[in-house]
Amino acid sequence: MKTLIIGIGGVTNGGKTTLATRLKQKLPNCMVVSQDDYFKPESEIEVDEYGVKQYDVIDAVDMEAMMAHVCAWISNPKEHLNSKCDHLETNSENWEEVYILIVEGFLLYNYSSRSYNPPDPPGYFERYVWPLYMKNKLEMEQHSQGLVYIDGTKSKDEIFFMVIDDILGEIKKCLDWKNCIHDTSVSGPTLIN
Repeated sequence: MKTLIIGIGGVTNGGKTTLATRLKQKLPNCMVVSQDDYFKPESEIEVDEYGVKQYDVIDAVDMEAMMAHVCAWISNPKEHLNSKCDHLETNSENWEEVYILIVEGFLLYNYSSRSYNPPDPPGYFERYVWPLYMKNKLEMEQHSQGLVYIDGTKSKDEIFFMVIDDILGEIKKCLDWKNCIHDTSVSGPTLIN
């Protein structure tokens, strides 16, 4: 059994969940863990000096619960198979040996598509989103390998096909290697939107 863990990072409302959901629909043996599913209760979210709840900080997320879910997948991916998907044609007899986990969450930005109803408070992007983006981007670059940056100005279809091609390339490499051992602590390309 081989595993592939893919990380998709970007600011809230940047298209991460849309991309992850679309990938899950096409990739067999795939599960998505979305950071949005692990927000702490509203009563536990910090409020800044302007009275604005701080959802764009990592402390707003129950990371222990999220990582427990990821670790559960790592220990037994077969329990988390994707039951509804329109699989790609892979031309590989060994495809069933590969299990894919997509973890997506907010760390980076795509300001041009950032629109909410109700809208962000004035200055929110400049005071919080951009500085956190820069901090998290630097940390990821220092501690991660195999980062792939995606041009968020491309169409959803262009991004999807670029990403699915990269994923299929990684799976092909793994299936072609006679003794492929996947180290789940370093998990081939991390996709950043």
